[in-house]
Amino acid sequence: MSVEKSLFGQTKGQDVWLYSISNSNGMRADVISLGATLVNLYVPDAEGNLADVVTGYDNVEDYIEISPNFGSTVGPNANRIGNAAFTLEGVTYKLEANAGVNNLHSHTTQGYQLRIWDSWENGNGVTFALTDQDGSMGFPGNKKITVTYCLTEKNELVLEYYGESDKNTVINLTNHAYFNLSGHQNNSIYDHVLTIHASRYTPVVEGFIPTGELAAVAGTPMDFTEPRRIGDRIDDDFEQLNLGLGYDHNWVVDGADGTLREIARLHDPQSGRCMVTYSNLPGVQFYAGNMIQEHQGKGNATYNRRCSLCLETQYFPDSVNQPQFPSAIFGPGRPYRSTTVYRFEA
Repeated sequence: MSVEKSLFGQTKGQDVWLYSISNSNGMRADVISLGATLVNLYVPDAEGNLADVVTGYDNVEDYIEISPNFGSTVGPNANRIGNAAFTLEGVTYKLEANAGVNNLHSHTTQGYQLRIWDSWENGNGVTFALTDQDGSMGFPGNKKITVTYCLTEKNELVLEYYGESDKNTVINLTNHAYFNLSGHQNNSIYDHVLTIHASRYTPVVEGFIPTGELAAVAGTPMDFTEPRRIGDRIDDDFEQLNLGLGYDHNWVVDGADGTLREIARLHDPQSGRCMVTYSNLPGVQFYAGNMIQEHQGKGNATYNRRCSLCLETQYFPDSVNQPQFPSAIFGPGRPYRSTTVYRFEA
């Protein structure tokens, strides 16, 4: 196992560092201190041929100006909060309305995905850390946040998150990597085969805010309890798919109890690669890249609609406003801890 550090670029006079984490199987993860972002992930197939399986960019400017959060650590709250506001302990907090009347991913310019994190090597990986002041982006609490990326000899990319706050507040972090197991330059995820260990999901209204219902997936295009080719039903005339322009929903992990468990499997028949996702969180957002517009990515690759997909481990969207959902409120005596593992097989 090795970790190498180099300069990726600069923004506003600040250095952005790149860390390359490698194991003995040839697998390599490149992460940068801007947004604690995964920029490259080289994974072997059955013959040992490496391919970079995440979309990204070659320079700092594109991550700031173009990126739909490719590979970034989103916080303090990932996903949406309805009407860009919430009430906690009798106080109403107003957030940036950046997705119609709703809030998406905390803030368009100040979210953790656009912050430069402190960073240091940590054994077989890298730790990123930041502090966030009470009232920042409208959220209460002075916060300390860390995320550690490490790579194992079992071809696992492990992400460990930690957060603490001196006031009760929303902490709901995720990684926003977009995967294509054929290689990031391939233009479709339709032939990928997905399994999600979830018999329910959270349907949404226009604006992508959950209704509060935990709806059964059985008999609908949302059913991935058995392996299903993503392209088979993504364009069905189904209300939830029409609202999301395809898959962009939160699935309710079966049996979630705070322990690390397998929540999803993604298989690419073309390359033979398989990604198994583990998490200790109650939800996972499967986003099929429906809103990606054609543009140039790293290595002169052309990215377009549905060229890659996300499996974002999380608390449910708008959970702060829906008390029947698992709570994403953390503070004194209740630090935030979560683990996500992406294990690669071929």
